[in-house]
Amino acid sequence: MRYDGEHKTVTRARVLKEAAREIRAKGPAGVAVGGVMARAGLTHGGFYAHFASKDDLIAEAIGTMFEDARARFDRGLAERDPAAALSSYVDFYLSSAHRDAREHGCPLAALASDLPRLGTISRERFGRGTATLTSWLADTLDRHGVADPLATASAMLSQLVGALALARSVAEPEQSDAILGAAKMDLKHRLKLGVRT
Repeated sequence: MRYDGEHKTVTRARVLKEAAREIRAKGPAGVAVGGVMARAGLTHGGFYAHFASKDDLIAEAIGTMFEDARARFDRGLAERDPAAALSSYVDFYLSSAHRDAREHGCPLAALASDLPRLGTISRERFGRGTATLTSWLADTLDRHGVADPLATASAMLSQLVGALALARSVAEPEQSDAILGAAKMDLKHRLKLGVRT
């Protein structure tokens, strides 16, 4: 049976969503093509109709992860003043819910330690996604009146990702919560979030 281009596009998007979920949960090395295809309702044999290789799937799924993150920003922060938008983002990012939902969370924290072992295409996709998120934060910080918004956005993103990664890594829940809380308080204080300018 032949399918039209729209069906192929929808099917490919479904496979990418499943692959993105598996990458977040298990890391790129833990991705099993057969499992991804089965969860997408397809056979393993259909994989090559959509992707040249597992590396291609991973690179495309990384792009999907960043698209999802951007869509979440746009939905959650539309039409808010910059301080409220940034404060809301910090609250979301450094929440126990985000920490505990790795399979739906930010691609930066999920992938940063794995990227050096991946191919160039995956690292380029990650770099583009990181640049996009940094730019979004920089635009919002600029509207908030921060003097060097791009440098501040880069530092902010590094602190968010680092705090989330550390909070996910420690065994004690109290220690994990303390890491998130300290980073949240520092960012909000330093960036004067919650205070309208």
